[in-house]
Amino acid sequence: MQFDFQPVLSSDLIKVRPLRSADFDELFAVAADPLLWEQHPQPDRHRKDIFCGFFLDALTSGGALAVVDPRDSRLIGSSRYHGYNAARREVEIGWTFLARSHWGGAYNKELKRLMLRHAFQFVDTVIFLIGPANLRSQRAVEKIGGVLSGPGPDKAGAPCLLYRIEAGNWLGECEGGGGVGVVGGLR
Repeated sequence: MQFDFQPVLSSDLIKVRPLRSADFDELFAVAADPLLWEQHPQPDRHRKDIFCGFFLDALTSGGALAVVDPRDSRLIGSSRYHGYNAARREVEIGWTFLARSHWGGAYNKELKRLMLRHAFQFVDTVIFLIGPANLRSQRAVEKIGGVLSGPGPDKAGAPCLLYRIEAGNWLGECEGGGGVGVVGGLR
């Protein structure tokens, strides 16, 4: 079975679907909040010219997802699958950000629960690369079961912290508290 990088996932709380080019304006309206990026390695991602590059990279990645609040069909954020390695049975979840109106744990926890449940149909390990100063994202990943594996560079050579969640250790429902803000925040 081949990994599906852009599934449609849903629950009562959120809907996740493939990111489309038509989503730019609505997603930028979320990303234009400078407070989303204050602990992020790229704190100027709220600028339209910077976000445009991020968005184009997301579209060409083949793994970008839009996060929608089904109550009003409003786009509230984005996330991505990346770096699938069939031999190691591993994939990365990252580049996640949510509107501050949806911070506080429930939405991020549900997003990660849906994405992890999907990923563990294909892999044994999910990794998260997080900027060393992004304490919000570190706490959020730890709350869903992420275990710090150590420091390391990302694909561009920037320093990051590597977190892992192994399928055999994951509770499946992300029990406990949820995280806030940007998760997989290195991206």
